[in-house]
Amino acid sequence: MASTRKFPHHLIREIFEQPDALRHTIEPRVSADAGLVRLDEIHISREELRALRRINIVASGTSRHAGMTGQYMMQELAAVPVDVDYASEFEYRNPMIGRGELSIFITQSGETADTTASQREARQKGSRTIAISNVEGSTIAREADGFIYTHAGPEISIASTKAFTAQMACLFLFALYLGEIKETVSEELAKHYIRELLALPLKTETVLAAAEQVEKLAELYYRVDDFMFLGRAIHYPIAMDGALKLKEVSYIHAEGYPTGEAKHGPNALIDFRLPLVIIATCDRNDAGSVTRYEKNVSNMEGFKKQGATLIALATEGDTTIPQIADHTLFIPHAPELLSPILEIVPLQLFAYYVAAKRGLDVDRPRNLVKAVTLE
Repeated sequence: MASTRKFPHHLIREIFEQPDALRHTIEPRVSADAGLVRLDEIHISREELRALRRINIVASGTSRHAGMTGQYMMQELAAVPVDVDYASEFEYRNPMIGRGELSIFITQSGETADTTASQREARQKGSRTIAISNVEGSTIAREADGFIYTHAGPEISIASTKAFTAQMACLFLFALYLGEIKETVSEELAKHYIRELLALPLKTETVLAAAEQVEKLAELYYRVDDFMFLGRAIHYPIAMDGALKLKEVSYIHAEGYPTGEAKHGPNALIDFRLPLVIIATCDRNDAGSVTRYEKNVSNMEGFKKQGATLIALATEGDTTIPQIADHTLFIPHAPELLSPILEIVPLQLFAYYVAAKRGLDVDRPRNLVKAVTLE
């Protein structure tokens, strides 16, 4: 189906395919001039979508991290409450869902057993359902009221990369689509966001151009046995996925935490032996982002006093973070709700280069499969 071409592994090839995957996912679905999002495969009336009282997002693994970013996107753009569940835990909490609600199920393969089972339970309770999948004609898409395909292309490596960024793009498209229907997003704002969506592939190429810098960083840390990844708000799911990627392919213990939660226990672990990867980007046009940035700076200064080694993701042009962090990787400026799509790329690269330097099979990590078809 796909060769590694000029790359030594499928994983690194798929990381570098993300600009094209984003183009294929975004461009056919937007009209920049009109400021409109087109999602023709969602067979739910605009009246029904306008009346939604709650959205439930259900997924596992990396797809759940995408869903967590979607929660921030939808609550911000469509002003509707959103819950996010693990698919494997969904049935055990007696989910109180039903008519007047929408449930979104995310799975790269479209065949994940616990996710498809959760979708069937939601339908039985009367909830409308939408599936996000990378595989056309998959079970979850056939059984849903609507679907959004990611168009990321075949993903051979077990660790998900381009499917993940495409999932986040789909969730943002739906959030903007719903915001237009509910009239919580102005035409001017919609046009702005569509321009920013269309700029993502080129910005992703800019991030990928720094791969050599990330590889040098991996050379310094590939023998380390523990990492902590930190992020606030919509960046927290990216910290979680950065940690997941590292543990999946390199077998290094890594944890993702909300930055503010470090003081509630994990702080005890922080010393010179535990590198901290902290997402400290900032959208200077967003007051909330600026506030979070200021808190991140304060936290980083505290971590340094504890002797921590800091690897930071910062926005291009930032002169403060590099003075505090031991290493800084720069991300092109993007709106707060879209920056996660760019932030995950250097973390994917870091996981790949660390695993490769440890001599591991990065495409086929032990004990893992691409589609989890058994619960």
